Amino acid sequence: MRTPREKMLAEEPITKLIWKLSLPAMMGMFVNAMYNLVDTIYIGHGVGPLGIAGLSVAFPIQMIMGGTGAMFGIGAASIISRALGARDYSRAEDAFGNNLLAVLVMGFVVTGLGTLFLDDLLVLFGATEAILPYAREYLGIILYGAPLIMFTMSMNNVIRSEGSARVAMWSMIIAGMANIVLDPLFIFTLNMGIRGAAWATVLSRLLTVGWIYWYFRFGKSALSFGLKYMRPRFHILWEMVTIGFPMLIRHASSSFVFGLVNHLAALYGGDMAVALFGINNRAVFFSVMPMVGIAQGMQPILGFNYGAKRFDRAREVVKKSFLIATLFSGTISLIMISFPEVVISVFTNSREILQMGPHAMRLMTFGLVFVGFQMIGGILFQAIGKAVPSFILNTSRSILILVPLLLTLPGSLGLDGIWISFSLSDIFSFILAFIMVSRQIRTFQAQHLATQEV
Repeated sequence: MRTPREKMLAEEPITKLIWKLSLPAMMGMFVNAMYNLVDTIYIGHGVGPLGIAGLSVAFPIQMIMGGTGAMFGIGAASIISRALGARDYSRAEDAFGNNLLAVLVMGFVVTGLGTLFLDDLLVLFGATEAILPYAREYLGIILYGAPLIMFTMSMNNVIRSEGSARVAMWSMIIAGMANIVLDPLFIFTLNMGIRGAAWATVLSRLLTVGWIYWYFRFGKSALSFGLKYMRPRFHILWEMVTIGFPMLIRHASSSFVFGLVNHLAALYGGDMAVALFGINNRAVFFSVMPMVGIAQGMQPILGFNYGAKRFDRAREVVKKSFLIATLFSGTISLIMISFPEVVISVFTNSREILQMGPHAMRLMTFGLVFVGFQMIGGILFQAIGKAVPSFILNTSRSILILVPLLLTLPGSLGLDGIWISFSLSDIFSFILAFIMVSRQIRTFQAQHLATQEV
């Protein structure tokens, strides 16, 4: 007999179910993303543009931490949602335990290696002589929290795979709200500057770990902590990594791109251009949260119904998710193009950045209208366990298309070539996603007809 959550995933109307799971994810992502914004806003006004530039250099390394946790979490979530759909509860528990083992081991490895090679990493990702001290102070503390960051990123995906979107939402809200409260206390009241922002981030993640532990220990989860489930099962670890690896590549490739942009911005525009990219990047990162929430809400619905061979529902959830995500991305693109001055002034009162910023933001964001479709496409193939198409879609925007543009356009267009590369990449990756997703939707239709004939 199915649990109430399994019955919900199998039977509730798709549109209602998408909103039911996506809205909590969106709300949680919004609040969680606030800590990136709050760090940037407080540091911009309390430390200055070089502080923002330090965050811009450290951010790609933080993305790799989060991407590692997301890799294991998304891989485990795909296995767990399909296992629950097929009522294979033992496999779901094994995937959960191996996910926990993997993120803890990798978290401590990243802390050790990152601390050992801290300055080399920062220079690699674009730190100039003036920016390096700020980036070092910030990231040196963030690295202590690497196991916490990976754990929370991973476990939120697992929680959503059970259909517990509200629990995952609160885990992100706790982190975001704690950071918003601690930032001004540490940065201004305790006069810790950029180090205060880093400690606020680490401590907020620690509170989230406590919430997640409570849920699995005392909540209504079908999964549980247990050493017997943490015994390495290499076939599960392999499947977890192959399914989730595109997400790590997406984060790592984005990190590589951000490091490349930091270098190019310093070359063509100096330290202030690096700070401007940091502001634009944080604004865009925050603005895409609705699409991320929709994708996260879609994943357990799609994975469950695909595992249960309900291909008609699988096709419906994909099509409706695309529509909703595109409406969001179109609205966000319009706002960023129409009011860039307002957005940038939130982060800094630097006259130089306020003069050069609006033009850069318009060039960088006119292609955002297509991002929703591309994000849903990447999650689509992850949810049904198809690693190769997911890998292609998750790397097309940030590596296969964007990097060649960044390596060629600035030579003739200068700083404008950097900014416009992002929008052109959004457009070209949308075309690729449209072709691949259309084929998969036709496959769902054929699979549905085949099951009807049996």
